[in-house]
Amino acid sequence: MTAYEFEKLGKPMNQPSKALETFPAPANVTSVTFTSDELSSFCPVTEQPDYNSVIIEYQPDQLCVESKSLKLYLWTFREERIFGEGLAHTIAQDLFDKLQPFYCKVTLIQNIRGGLQMTAVAEVKR
Repeated sequence: MTAYEFEKLGKPMNQPSKALETFPAPANVTSVTFTSDELSSFCPVTEQPDYNSVIIEYQPDQLCVESKSLKLYLWTFREERIFGEGLAHTIAQDLFDKLQPFYCKVTLIQNIRGGLQMTAVAEVKR
């Protein structure tokens, strides 16, 4: 088994970070999915908090994202003022840029506020 050097994995971390860490995609892994209900941000207009669930799916080519770095990356949005649609786009594009997968799809489901629930889907493909 090959040892990997990770900056964050296995070390105490109590700060958000935009740095996404990667490792070589194992053979025959055709799809990776992460799900979280701990994604939050702020509405850029009202400055009210938005609480979201997110589903991140990608088809790896050469790289996979390390999960602790992904958690710390998602944490960075807690203080950001961004519409949910823009948040879905940003996450999908950042992951695509870092991993260069065959495709990356991010589904963001915003908790109900004002009687409305919003779902945004962002896909980036080669």
